[in-house]
Amino acid sequence: MYLLGYDLGSSSVKASLVNAKTGKCTSTAFFPKKEMEIKSVKSGWAEQDTEVWWQNLKEATKAVMNESKVLPEEIKAIGISYQMHGLVLVDKNQQAIRDAIIWCDSRAIPYGQKAFNETGSEICLTKLLNSPGNFTLAKLAWVRENEPGNYAKTQYYMLPGDYIAMRMTGKAATTASGISEGIAWDFKSEAPARFLFDYFGFDTTLVPEIVPTFGQQGNLKTEIANELGLAPGTPVTYRAGDQPNNALSLNVLNPGEIAATAGTSGVVYGVNSEAKYDPQSRVNSFAHVNHTKKDTRIGVLLCINGTAILNTWIKNNVAPEGITYAEMNELAAGIPVGSEGVSIIPFGNGAERVLGNQEPNCSIHGVNFNRIGKAHLIRAAHEGIAFSFKYGMDIMNGMGIETKTIRAGYANLFLSPIFRQTLANITGATIELYNTNGSVGAARGAGIGAGIYKNAEEAFATLKKIMVITPEDDKIDATQKVYNQWLKFI
Repeated sequence: MYLLGYDLGSSSVKASLVNAKTGKCTSTAFFPKKEMEIKSVKSGWAEQDTEVWWQNLKEATKAVMNESKVLPEEIKAIGISYQMHGLVLVDKNQQAIRDAIIWCDSRAIPYGQKAFNETGSEICLTKLLNSPGNFTLAKLAWVRENEPGNYAKTQYYMLPGDYIAMRMTGKAATTASGISEGIAWDFKSEAPARFLFDYFGFDTTLVPEIVPTFGQQGNLKTEIANELGLAPGTPVTYRAGDQPNNALSLNVLNPGEIAATAGTSGVVYGVNSEAKYDPQSRVNSFAHVNHTKKDTRIGVLLCINGTAILNTWIKNNVAPEGITYAEMNELAAGIPVGSEGVSIIPFGNGAERVLGNQEPNCSIHGVNFNRIGKAHLIRAAHEGIAFSFKYGMDIMNGMGIETKTIRAGYANLFLSPIFRQTLANITGATIELYNTNGSVGAARGAGIGAGIYKNAEEAFATLKKIMVITPEDDKIDATQKVYNQWLKFI
């Protein structure tokens, strides 16, 4: 008996097959092998073709089925994780009307800010726990004003994962957690935020059917099953945005627990038992995957757009040609804490919520031409990314989320000894690394939703720690000094 999980990112689509009994990942694959194109026809814009998502999902499915030799009928449930905050518009025939406006697109900032100012900060923060900001409903407001023809054809607005599930099952649906990602969920009434829909002039019928995060969400259509090489009728039983799903994959479900990622964007995600918010919306609060009216579970999300994308830029433009990421880490290992005075501010991938939606771009400070080389810049980049995490985590701490232990997958920048040790030293937290990823987490989530596991405890009983990083007492003061210097450039 197997579970199939998908993770639709902005770089690739990953698929994983998990043995439901042992919890082991039997096969995993991602496509494309080079990053998916992000279209940016104007500064601050970021769009992707939904058909490209689908074709890469097909390739990933084919790869895991071929490698594993698992029979289609042995797969008992499907789970979907997806890039958050995106906007997909579909017409009455369930066809995408335009390219998706994805998470790092900045064009909707004025629309969300105007809504926040005119509806009032108190009502937004107490009901939405956020400003409408640059999120999905604000993106829809941009379409309504600037592309009225596309808006007029819209039957439903959807998140990326809703669209993928609809392609699979033919059922247009979303979740409360998903609606809250778009800053369209009223936590007072536990329903779509009618006051905000009314303000923008949207009808709530634009919201598709709301289904549980865990549970029956539809079944694979026969023609789609044939297209994917899967069994007709296979149920889709879980969907969640990538960061709530990453928390799930690390078994972060209870108040005080923290999950982190450091991929294209960097995220720290903590769980609160109270519906709290940051008055400046520098970090954002959403319904976690296990949030209910009875048991409040709010995911507080710190997002830094410019993390591993900075590391990629350093690799492509600074590091020796042909070098691998592992070799970059080795090259920087000989440079002392503080990179001999070099500070890098990593905010170069769109507007940063943690900075009040400013877009300062990346900057490099303290370069002395006589002693600073490529290795210094590599280390300074990893330190700067860790410091940006610390900057945002201090805001989360002010909301009552205590940072003692951070759980993360052993992937992306958590493969960097400099990054993870700097993060431990500057936060004082112990970091636990696990061999898991978003598509594996989505597969386990599908098992919970299908009733194959009776609860999360059973689903994650086989999750094993592979590494623990603790703060280095002899380097904490030096790291703090470097961080204080770094803060001067923000």
